[in-house]
Amino acid sequence: MNESANTGKDNLLFAEIIIPLFLPQNYTWSVPEKFADNVKTGVRVEVMLRNKKYSGIIKRLFHEPPEGFQPKPILNVLDDEPLIYDKQLKLWQWMSQYYLCTEGDVMQAAVPSNFKLSSESVLIWNDSFVEDYTHFNEEEYIVTEALHIRKELRLSEVQNLLDASHVYPIIKRLIDKQVCFIWEELIQKYSHKTETYILLNEEYKDESLLENLLNDWKGAPKQMELLLAFLHLEKTEGEVKQKELLQKSGATQAQLKSLINKNILSAEKRSVTRLQQTGKEEGSVFVLSDAQQKALDEINLSFKEKDVCLLHGVTASGKTQLYIKLLEDQILSGKQALYMLPEIALTAQIIRRLQKHFGSKIIVYHSKFNPNERVEIWNKIKNDEVKIVLGARSSLLLPFSNLGLIIVDEEHDGSYKQQEPSPRYNARDTAVYYSSLFPDAKVLLGSATPSVETFFNCKNDKYGLVTLSERYANAAMPEIILENLAAVPKESRIISPVLYQMMQQSLSDNKQIILFQNRRGYAPYQVCKVCGWIPQCKNCAVSLTYHKAKNKLSCHYCGTEYPVVNTCIACGSHDFIQKKFGTEQIEEIVSETFSSAKSARMDYDSVKGKHGHETLIKIFEQQKINILIGTQMVVKGLDFEHVNLVGILDADGLLHFPDFRVNERSFQLMEQVSGRAGRMDGKGKVLIQVSDIHHPVLQFVQAHDYAAFYNYEIQNRKQFHYPPYSRLIKITIKHKQNHIAEEAANIMNTALRKNKQIEIAGPAQPVIDRIRNMYLWELLIKIPKDSIALQLCKQQILQQITIIQSNKRYAGAMILPDVDPL
Repeated sequence: MNESANTGKDNLLFAEIIIPLFLPQNYTWSVPEKFADNVKTGVRVEVMLRNKKYSGIIKRLFHEPPEGFQPKPILNVLDDEPLIYDKQLKLWQWMSQYYLCTEGDVMQAAVPSNFKLSSESVLIWNDSFVEDYTHFNEEEYIVTEALHIRKELRLSEVQNLLDASHVYPIIKRLIDKQVCFIWEELIQKYSHKTETYILLNEEYKDESLLENLLNDWKGAPKQMELLLAFLHLEKTEGEVKQKELLQKSGATQAQLKSLINKNILSAEKRSVTRLQQTGKEEGSVFVLSDAQQKALDEINLSFKEKDVCLLHGVTASGKTQLYIKLLEDQILSGKQALYMLPEIALTAQIIRRLQKHFGSKIIVYHSKFNPNERVEIWNKIKNDEVKIVLGARSSLLLPFSNLGLIIVDEEHDGSYKQQEPSPRYNARDTAVYYSSLFPDAKVLLGSATPSVETFFNCKNDKYGLVTLSERYANAAMPEIILENLAAVPKESRIISPVLYQMMQQSLSDNKQIILFQNRRGYAPYQVCKVCGWIPQCKNCAVSLTYHKAKNKLSCHYCGTEYPVVNTCIACGSHDFIQKKFGTEQIEEIVSETFSSAKSARMDYDSVKGKHGHETLIKIFEQQKINILIGTQMVVKGLDFEHVNLVGILDADGLLHFPDFRVNERSFQLMEQVSGRAGRMDGKGKVLIQVSDIHHPVLQFVQAHDYAAFYNYEIQNRKQFHYPPYSRLIKITIKHKQNHIAEEAANIMNTALRKNKQIEIAGPAQPVIDRIRNMYLWELLIKIPKDSIALQLCKQQILQQITIIQSNKRYAGAMILPDVDPL
C-alpha cells in the first residue's frame, strides 16, 4: 500500500525525496498544509535544489522534524496517482546499497525521461502538432504561441513568460497534448500520437440513399473513385485511416476535402497508441516432447521448494517452448511475467513467436524506443494492462504491480551487466532480489552454457536445477572440426582452404552459413612497415580501427573518427600494413570469393535504428541471404533452421584475453555460436580456426561437454580464490592528469589494506589506460563470501571516496566502484 498523509493543522509533515542526480543521500523537504492530502509515496513533486527546480519522487513521509536544518517546502504535486509502487522504491534502495550508487542514479536509469523535468530542460516545438486550441487555458495558449514562434524555450523562460514560478503542471499538460517535447529526450523522430479516420456521414448509412448518390453522381470521376475506394476499405477493414485511403486510392488531399465539404464523408482525429499493434492471439499450437514435458514438470516441482531454478538446456533443445508454457500459467493465474533477453536483436525474433500465443497480452520494451513510447509502456505495465513484458536489461526496472515470474534467458550473458553509467547492476542478480518482493514470484534462469556462479549455486542446492540434454526432435549436436591455422599459409587464414570447401558444399546444398568474428571494422589496426608506428586515438590509449566503408579510422572507445593516415608521423614512410581482420574485411572477402552468394553483416556498424535487427533477421530467415557475417550479435539465441555451417574464424582471439573469466567466456561464445548450426535436421558442422589447437577449452567445446568444462574451471577458481569462492569489487579512478589519478588510487589502496579480511590487486593501470582524455587506475578487491565482510568493505570504500574527494587536489577525480564486475 502507498503511504498517504492525513494530518491535522498542527501536525508537521516531511518528505524524503529522490531526485535524478548523483547525491550522497536523499534530501528532505517539508510538505505545506495545502498539499497534505495529495502527497503519497511514489508521486512526483516539484522541488527547488541549488536554485534549480527538479521533479522528484517521494520515497517516505514522516512527521519528526529533521535536526540541524529547516527543510524547504515542496512547490507542487505533479501526480494524482503514484508513478511507481513501494516495491520499486524497495528495489531502488537495494540497488543503491548493493551496487554502491545512489537512488538518484537508479531513478535516472529507470524512469522515462518525459517524467523527469528540471529547470535546465529545454522545450522543443512539435512540428506535427495540430493547431487546435479548443481546450487550452490562457497560460497554455501563451506558452504554445511562444513555442510556435521560437521553436524552443527553456523552463526559466517559460517562468518569465507567465510571471509565475509553478509552471511544471502547465508543461506537463502541454507535453500530454503533444505541443512540445523535452530536449534531453529528443531521440531521432517522434511518431504521431493522433490518427485521422474517415467516416461516412450518417445520412448515407441508409443503403437506398447511398445507392441514389452513386447512381446520380454529378461530381468529378476522381471523387467517385475515392468514394468507392473508401466503401471497399470500410467493408474489408472496418475502420478507414486517411493515410491508407489516400495511398490505396491514389487520390489527393484536395479530392478528399471536396467529399468532406459535400458532407458525404467526414474526418475525425483519434488518439492512438504509438506502440506496434500485435497480431491475433492463436494460443499454443505445439506439443512438448517427452523430454520437454519432463523438464517442465521438474521446473514446477522445483518452484515448490526454491524461488530460483536453472534450466540447463543444450542449444536447440526447445527452451523457448517451455517458457511459453510457463508464461501461459502466469496469465491463467492473473499474474504479470517478465521475459528478459540479453540483446535487443533477440527480441525481434522471439516477439513474433510469442505474439502468436499471447497477442496483445505481451509488449516489448528496450532502449531503442523513443521516450513517448516508453511512457505508454510504463503506464500500461503500472496499470496491469499488459501481462507479459519481453525486454532487455532495462525492462527489469519497470513498475510491475503483480509480478509472478521472471525468465532470464541466456543468463550467462555479460550484456545483463550495466557498465556505464551508474547504476552498474547485473539484471540477472537483481531479478532474484526483485522477485522476492512479490508473493510467490519465481525466477527461471535459462542457458546452454550457464555462468560458473549460477551452476555453483545449483551444485550447492541454493538454486534448483533442471537439465534438458537433447535437442528438439532428437536432432544431433553439430560436429565440431578444429582447423590448425599454424599449418595454413598466412594469406589464407581468414577463410582457410578447408572452410572454403565446406562453404562451397553448403551453398550447393542450398543451406545458409554464419561466419563469426568478434571484431568489427575492416582492420583493428595498421602498422608502419618501416618503424612500427601505429596510429592511435588522441583521446584514448588505443589503436584506431580502419573502417573501409566510411574510409575512416575510428576509436571504438570514444567514437572519434579520423581521416586515413597515409604518412607515418614517426619516420615519414608511406608504407603501412593492416593487422588482424574485422567483420567488414570478411564481408569483402566473402563477396569476392563467393560472388554468386548473397552476404550481409550483422554488427554494431551495420545494424542501426529501432528495427534494424528485425529487418536483417527476417531477410536471413527468408533465405534472401546465404552468408551472414557477425560479431556476438549472431551468437545469442537466434534460431535459423537453414543454417548448417558455422565458421569461427579466430578462436585464438577468444582464448588468450587477459581475464580470469577467459575460459568461461570463450567456451560460452564458441558453444553458443556452434549451436546456430543444424538446429532442424541435426546435420550441422562447425569449423573452428585456431593456432593453439591443444587448448583445453577446445576439447570441451568439441565434445559439447559443459559438465567437464565446469569441473575444470571450478578448480582454477578455487585455487586462486576467484568467484564463486569470493566477491569482487573493482574500483576505477579517473582523472585528466595521470599522477593525480595514481595518487588517489594509492590513498584508497593504503586505507583499504588496513582491512585484513580482504585481498587487493593493484593499484595498476589497465591495458587501455586512457579513455576520453581521462587516465585510469584500478584496484581489484577480493572479499570473503561473507555478508558482514562485504558490507564492511563497502562502507570503507564509500568513506574513502568521501575523504579523497573532500581534498581539493582530488576533487576532480572520478572514483567508480563496480560490485561483481564482469
